[in-house]
Amino acid sequence: MKRDDTTGWTRRGLLGTAGGVLGAGLWLPRAALAAAGGGKGEVKLPPMKASTEVESPLPEPLAPDQRVGFAIVGLGRLSLEELLPAFAQTEKCRLVALVSGDKDKARTVARQYGVLEKNLYDYKSYDTLADNPEVQVVYIVLPNSMHAEYTVRAAKAGKHVLCEKPMANSVAECQQMIDACRAAKKQLMVAYRLQYEPHHRAAIQLARSKKLGALKLFSADNGQNQAPDAQWRHKKALAGGGALPDVGIYCLSAARYLSGEEPVEVSGSMFSTPGDARFKEVEENFLFTLRFPSGLIAQCTTGYGHHDSRRLRLMGSEAWVDLDPAFSYSGLRMRLSRKSPEDPRASDTTERSLPQKSQFAREMDHFADCVKNDRTPHTPGEEGLQDMRIIEALYRSAAERTPQKLEAPGKLDAFRGPAPAAR
Repeated sequence: MKRDDTTGWTRRGLLGTAGGVLGAGLWLPRAALAAAGGGKGEVKLPPMKASTEVESPLPEPLAPDQRVGFAIVGLGRLSLEELLPAFAQTEKCRLVALVSGDKDKARTVARQYGVLEKNLYDYKSYDTLADNPEVQVVYIVLPNSMHAEYTVRAAKAGKHVLCEKPMANSVAECQQMIDACRAAKKQLMVAYRLQYEPHHRAAIQLARSKKLGALKLFSADNGQNQAPDAQWRHKKALAGGGALPDVGIYCLSAARYLSGEEPVEVSGSMFSTPGDARFKEVEENFLFTLRFPSGLIAQCTTGYGHHDSRRLRLMGSEAWVDLDPAFSYSGLRMRLSRKSPEDPRASDTTERSLPQKSQFAREMDHFADCVKNDRTPHTPGEEGLQDMRIIEALYRSAAERTPQKLEAPGKLDAFRGPAPAAR
């Protein structure tokens, strides 16, 4: 009979205990066994590895009835491939409702994830979410042109809003969303997943702690090769633009949050391959430069017609940090290069590996915590509004072929809330 030396219980004895810690007859993880005596608070276990090794923190999930209930609005690829599976990794959220214009799809997905049929909505019945107290947050995953309308309707229904990026198709729409949530006294957060991701958080810390020295140059590329079909991203009325607001926004946003600064001048240019039907209404490629008050210059590219490329590098006077890939949903890799502390003739380039938990689970948990504790999210509506101000200026620059001046606030992180908790 094998004994678990940590707990002092035998596995056979535990399995044979009637009405004991197993309850419904399921094998519980060791963390649950440690808490089974009725104690409250954080579960702690003795270390399994030596102090030279990395050990991940234990999850600290809330009980189901203490979690924040979410409704996912829109059942496209992002929802089906990333958001719905991410609920299994959240600690503070639970999937309660679905909103879709396709009833058959909604029923299928509801069966897969255990959503009750009474909690299925279409876009006509969307406003009746007001009558469902289980739903506290709506996560809007619709074409960009629909973000403003469905945010305003959610606020009027008394729900907090998590909205996918880009926040909307115009500065005016972003402001409308902010005003509606403020009037309803509801939280509004833009789903900038990478501002909650450990590698990006570590790069921010390196930049802000001056471990890179004075920040000099930032470069980033984010692009992909779009399918040759009539998807909504190729329709200007729905998407607002092409590569720039969809994937180029990651480069723009990263330059802002890594430095904490806002640009005082921007310039951009765009080009589309002649005769490519995908780009009749929206741009294929966009190149842009941002100038910041400290002297930092960012040079970025984005495109819809080339093989996946998702990388960034922030260069300082004493070191550089890069991520490649930088903007993907998983598999991020981070390198730091600086003078060797052991040999003044050498440079050291090291790779840092951090936990790869779902980026969407992280951002949803952050918002759930903000809702439960009435805290401003790290990426509130004002953060999305600022990106849209810059995007509009970049489009003006491309059209007029001249740089555009912008006003920058006199402090860092002017449009962000408190930093997310490290996990």
